[in-house]
Amino acid sequence: MSSTLTYGMVGGGPGAFIGDAHRKAIAVDSSAKLVAGCFSRSPEKTKAQGEALGLEPARCYADYKEMAAAESQREDGIDFVVVVTPNATHYEICKAFLEAGIHVACDKPLATDSAQARELADLAEEKGLLFMVTYTYMGHVTAKYIRDLIKAGEIGTVRTVMAEYPQGWLYNENDWGGKQGEWRCDPARSGRVNCLGDLGTHVENAVATMTGLKIKRVLAKMDVVVPGRKLDDNDQILVEYEGGATGVNWTSQFAIGCDNSLRVRIYGSRGTILWFQENPEEMTLIGEDGIARTIKRGYGTVTPGAAKYGRLPAGHTEGWIEAMGNLYDSFTECVAAKKAGSFTEDMIDYPTVEDGVNGLRYVEACLESNEKGNIWVEL
Repeated sequence: MSSTLTYGMVGGGPGAFIGDAHRKAIAVDSSAKLVAGCFSRSPEKTKAQGEALGLEPARCYADYKEMAAAESQREDGIDFVVVVTPNATHYEICKAFLEAGIHVACDKPLATDSAQARELADLAEEKGLLFMVTYTYMGHVTAKYIRDLIKAGEIGTVRTVMAEYPQGWLYNENDWGGKQGEWRCDPARSGRVNCLGDLGTHVENAVATMTGLKIKRVLAKMDVVVPGRKLDDNDQILVEYEGGATGVNWTSQFAIGCDNSLRVRIYGSRGTILWFQENPEEMTLIGEDGIARTIKRGYGTVTPGAAKYGRLPAGHTEGWIEAMGNLYDSFTECVAAKKAGSFTEDMIDYPTVEDGVNGLRYVEACLESNEKGNIWVEL
């Protein structure tokens, strides 16, 4: 049903990592076809990227506003847009396409502040449009399975969660990480945070998605450690959830030896769940008897709602691109259902614009806590 959909992209020009990743993820199941784009601020680079991707020259736009207006007027205009630009531009680009009546998928974080995020969420609701924020890791089959287990009460009441996402790529004061690192470390393009926005929002979303817990308050210590940096590169957050559960979140960009080391440890009244995204084919479930069970994707133990996103038999590794593809599978199914008039809210199985709002509220509460001397701040 979703194979007939078309989409456009803003960002993702020559040499851009994340735009190429989104295109590959959508192509995994041919859930939509790329037909339009504004890939760069440079019209020449947009034209070159469009040619490389086989797009019609007339649908390679010099400006995202022109693209939104033109595509909304075409009889064969795009069904949705994918926004893969630096953080500070997300708000204005997403708003333009929402106002044009086009569904949106945006890379995280949704915006640079919660007021902008809230405005986008309200606009999407007003227009009756779908809006996905690509917290990619929650597309893994095992992450969805953990969500189902906890919801079913497999480990009882969640008592505490230890979550971390360390990287090591920005440890060197003389190395700004190339194009990808430079804009993340630049307040003008990244906003008020670097590490917490880039990695901490993944941690917040992973815990919220898996456990269903809602944050009540946070106490944050956000450090700028590597000489020359202007924004945070190491964050340690104490979290208290509604209902009494607690947690500790740690993110870092100078942890040498760590790549994308997102780990979540969930401790309940009847058991424990351990998950490491660099080994997403499996998770560990420990019961009251202390026996640790390793459960792998691809086996019948996995709940049907999670297992349906698997493509290959066990032992044939599925990874990050496939996880993003799983998010797009749900999103494009919903977009197609919207077109057909058969959409219902329970079809949504992807991170929504509200998840994006929650991520920004978390960031802002942490900033306030840090700026006021590491005090508890209510969300």
